[in-house]
Amino acid sequence: MTDPAATPHLCDTPVRDLPLDDLDGFTHRWVDAGGVRLHAVEGGQPTGPAVVLLAGFPQTWRAWRKVMPGLAGRFHVIAIDLPGQGHSERPDGSYDTHTIAAYVHAAVNALGVSTYWLAAHDIGAWVAFSLALKHQSQLRGVALLDAGIPGITLPDTIPTDPEVAWKTWHFAFHLVPDLPETLLTGRERAYVGWFLKAKTLSPDTFDDADIEQYAAAIAADGGLRASLAYYRDAAESARRNHEALERQHLTVPVLGISSSHGSIPDMAASIRPWAGNTTGVVVPDAGHFIPDEQPDAVAAALSGFIAQGD
Repeated sequence: MTDPAATPHLCDTPVRDLPLDDLDGFTHRWVDAGGVRLHAVEGGQPTGPAVVLLAGFPQTWRAWRKVMPGLAGRFHVIAIDLPGQGHSERPDGSYDTHTIAAYVHAAVNALGVSTYWLAAHDIGAWVAFSLALKHQSQLRGVALLDAGIPGITLPDTIPTDPEVAWKTWHFAFHLVPDLPETLLTGRERAYVGWFLKAKTLSPDTFDDADIEQYAAAIAADGGLRASLAYYRDAAESARRNHEALERQHLTVPVLGISSSHGSIPDMAASIRPWAGNTTGVVVPDAGHFIPDEQPDAVAAALSGFIAQGD
């Protein structure tokens, strides 16, 4: 069980109006990550291999809450809210993934972790790929889950066929100046609910409480601005990814995790041109939100990936 004495009060968070959501066996922590205060949820085995988890849009660290207990018996588990996400600070400035990766890596080091495994979904995987390009010496391996990574696995054009366009239409919408803010402010719940319901194989994966919590995180203290900034800076993320790849490709082990009904049919094949040591797995009976839809399968895939590396 979580030790109440070890759990920080809400006043510890930069996002004061957003309730905290506890997970048994895990503790909330905030660290200074290069001038930005980031929120982490930490538990498991302090002496075990460290596994850092990153979530994407429109979620927070809670995207991993069903996976984390399955990893806690063997690993030191750390789920981090990205800048602008959940209970992390929403800084001004660039949200290109290399800038954000520097904050995330600084947060991991501030938590006393020198080497770690990294697993990330959606926008979290954008950040993880850029982080790996810069910090390969401190990474044991990287698992990337169903993500259109700018310049890597993201298609160059948005499809117009209605059968597939619904999976990626929001990339263009989020780039439009001011319009998303005008249409979405005060309607965050409807927007977040569409993503969570439409992009899962089973629309019952997320209940009303899940939708409320994720919507509240985006509505709170500049969360919508920060969420859109990741997309608005995606071209810069792609440019910096390719600039880094001109110097070196990834040499750390990479696991591409796809799903039977996700956005990227074969993550491993999409990543392999940039990372020679890449393997893949397809999780059945899941849509885009694989950690929520099939948490046991994700925990097993990550455990097996780490076991092979060790």
